[in-house]
Amino acid sequence: MHKREINSPDAPLPAGGYAQAIEVTNNARTLYISGQIPVAKDGAIPDDFEGQCWLAWRNLEAQLHSAGMTFDNLVKVTVFLSDRAYALDNRRVRAQVLGDRKIAMTVVIAGIFDEAWLLEIEGIATA
Repeated sequence: MHKREINSPDAPLPAGGYAQAIEVTNNARTLYISGQIPVAKDGAIPDDFEGQCWLAWRNLEAQLHSAGMTFDNLVKVTVFLSDRAYALDNRRVRAQVLGDRKIAMTVVIAGIFDEAWLLEIEGIATA
């Protein structure tokens, strides 16, 4: 699999550590990951946004691992935030989780299914 980051000179550059587009060639598998919620295996939900954000990313990583993939295989992530106030904390945690990896990214402010959840993260990965 080969991934190429694309940021067209005819459009604004991305702000916040992502790529405007990712081209994937020679991939054999694609994994579509449903929205991962900030709930631990035992049903616990952290009280704070940062704890929930880390947990949702760990749950996404668990799905990747179950398919024999890692964060290196991610090409697209959509994050649903319950409130715009979490945007900067979301960006900070995402940067810590992904490091230098650039993926296509969308963040949506939306009503979340369960009011206790402050975010949900879905993804697409290729191998």
